[in-house]
Amino acid sequence: MNKQPTVHPDYDSLQLIFHSIAQWVTNYREARGSCNDLANCSADEVASIARDLGVAPRELTMLARKGPKSADLLQKLLTELGIDAKALADDDPLVMRDLQRLCAVCTDKRQCRFDLANGIMADNFRDYCPNSFTLEALLQARH
Repeated sequence: MNKQPTVHPDYDSLQLIFHSIAQWVTNYREARGSCNDLANCSADEVASIARDLGVAPRELTMLARKGPKSADLLQKLLTELGIDAKALADDDPLVMRDLQRLCAVCTDKRQCRFDLANGIMADNFRDYCPNSFTLEALLQARH
């Protein structure tokens, strides 16, 4: 009488929900940690770090609040557009850093994720992406 335990039909859905919640908590903690780390610095230290990065202290604080994964969609976007992110970072690190900075503060991440998931990013990014001008220039330079 080996009776296999039965799995509730909603188990997979619940697992997905719990995983999403856990990921959100992890991202929140990472973002708070980055912000708190910067909050432990003096104003002079923040200004020095900002100067080294080529951004204003206020912008550095804002980027720290966004968290370390705030520009993760950029890699997917570049891949979707056929732009080699590593080559771009090696050839023109200032352009790559600017792309990352704008992606980090973008308010249209939901639309970006949707377009990436549905394979329509190449058609739509120009309508909302804060990097559209630079990306268009990079695409034109390839041809």
